Amino acid sequence: MAFNGITVAALCREISDRVTGGRIYKIAQTESDEIILTIRPEISRGGGQLRLLLSADASLPLCYFTELAKPSPAQAPAFCMLLRKHLSNAKISSVSQPGLERILRFRIEHRNEMGDLCFHTLVLELMGKYSNLILLDEHEEIVDSIKRVSSMVSSVREVLPGRPYFVPDTQNKRDALTETEPAFYAMLNSERPPAALLVRSYTGFSDITGEELVFRAGIEHDLCAGEMTREEKDRLWAAFCALRTAIQNGDFEPTVYGVREALPGSADAFRPSAFSPFSLLSVESAAETDSPAASRRFESMSELLEFYYGEKNKFTRIRQRTADLRRTVQTLLERDLHKHELQTKQLKDTEKRDKYRIFGELLNAYGYNIPEGSRSAVLDNYYTGEKLTVPLDPALSVSANARRCFDRYNKLKRTADALLPLLEDTQAEIVQLQNIQVSLELSADEASLSEIREELEKSGLLHRSRAAKTGKGAKKEKTRAPQSHPFHYRSSDGYDIYVGKNNLQNDALTFRLAGGNDIWFHANDMPGSHVILKTNGQKMEEIPDRTFEEAAALAAYYSSGRTQGRVEIDYLLRREVKKPAGSRPGFVIYHSNYSMMAGTDISGIKEVISS
Repeated sequence: MAFNGITVAALCREISDRVTGGRIYKIAQTESDEIILTIRPEISRGGGQLRLLLSADASLPLCYFTELAKPSPAQAPAFCMLLRKHLSNAKISSVSQPGLERILRFRIEHRNEMGDLCFHTLVLELMGKYSNLILLDEHEEIVDSIKRVSSMVSSVREVLPGRPYFVPDTQNKRDALTETEPAFYAMLNSERPPAALLVRSYTGFSDITGEELVFRAGIEHDLCAGEMTREEKDRLWAAFCALRTAIQNGDFEPTVYGVREALPGSADAFRPSAFSPFSLLSVESAAETDSPAASRRFESMSELLEFYYGEKNKFTRIRQRTADLRRTVQTLLERDLHKHELQTKQLKDTEKRDKYRIFGELLNAYGYNIPEGSRSAVLDNYYTGEKLTVPLDPALSVSANARRCFDRYNKLKRTADALLPLLEDTQAEIVQLQNIQVSLELSADEASLSEIREELEKSGLLHRSRAAKTGKGAKKEKTRAPQSHPFHYRSSDGYDIYVGKNNLQNDALTFRLAGGNDIWFHANDMPGSHVILKTNGQKMEEIPDRTFEEAAALAAYYSSGRTQGRVEIDYLLRREVKKPAGSRPGFVIYHSNYSMMAGTDISGIKEVISS
């Protein structure tokens, strides 16, 4: 759901109930467009200390209470200093919202240097790219703002010190909180669908609000408003009034909607996709048939927003952090694939080297019968007993032609001897990069990314930073390096199963954590994670079949074949898995194994979340 006026109304009620009468204890500007107010509420409202985040970020304007203490810059920006001058230790006398506009007004009273009582208003406008945080004096004139807007930027409204403040144009929309019944029915005389008409007519309504009211009224979604019967209009008016009453009374039900699925590192496998300050019956009704939808209720909008955007930002931030690595790995992989193609072609060209050796031997054996100046000679190939035509350079003697053939043979042999290890190394690097691509898909935290970056640097695929090269700050960076651990699952029969997140973890998991009698799983002939099933000393035949199937499903899911539905999985005792000396991270060999087909659905396998 959009951050609409109804969401702001729920926030306004919550903030007003908690901070009215409280005093602003601390002001910090943690970002260029973000302020955190530390407030001490009245004892009657719970006392203690609250942190209120006010963000005018163009892409994600927000306002909610938070427990997170973000670091402040060493030198406070000018706007922060201005707020500290006027609002430090000031009392918040009221928090209000004009209509259902996406605006919060904090009415603040304090005493100036002379001891006189003064009033200011801090206005937070949550309007997308037009978002702003503005300080007003008691005459509603702008003292300053976190983003100054001149006439060069906006011809509609300047936001500059000394300019009068006014609410931006609401596009002739009406206030739903003061709407009358006759005006509502008159609004419905239109050819537009009722949901779109509600959004177009009332401030603070988003698309999902209009659709929800139409659903609650039991009206067809694509029906034109002008074709509605009197009974349908009455039901829509009743739904409209019920929503308005809930807003006025503060009867909100902050709810996040999403899906339940197997997500690495998530205790309850809940991925949020939308939120609302009230229950969305239309979504909940659809969820009964469209599994696996889910919802979660919160006590306050602040808790909801911190959870929702925290989860969203976590995913977005990781995707952004991995973007450079993804491009680097993809570039390296494309380079290696091209190099592998050229090396394979060169190696194939050297396969004819033995032909030149035989030419030379035959010329030495039968050269006395070949006339000088001949362009070719038909000789008996004593290896096969067949006739063989040997090309000759007429300008050279027979012995010189023989030496020339041997030289060609030796050159091709040297090329083949040099190419074979290069080709093997290129193949190993391709496998490593393909495994890293899978690892990047599994990365859900900074620790995992740090290990992947470390692997790329150790393998010489990614240049270290200058500080790392020179050793400066190495100790400090090492102490700050986050710790990452393999995924830990528990089978339905109680057996522990571990899954490596990257090549370094795969090596550690297979050769340090796993015992020789534990069982090792891996997708056949494709990049994927090492999976270890801990047997607790039991023999392989004593492990339940269901546990084998679940471990194999994890190996299938954490591989490049996860979209195939079913994947062939190799498994064997861990002691039979070997790592060649000097091989790349994650690379192992084995010569005998069992195989089974496994699906990629792991939703029924319990993940153990480490504390």
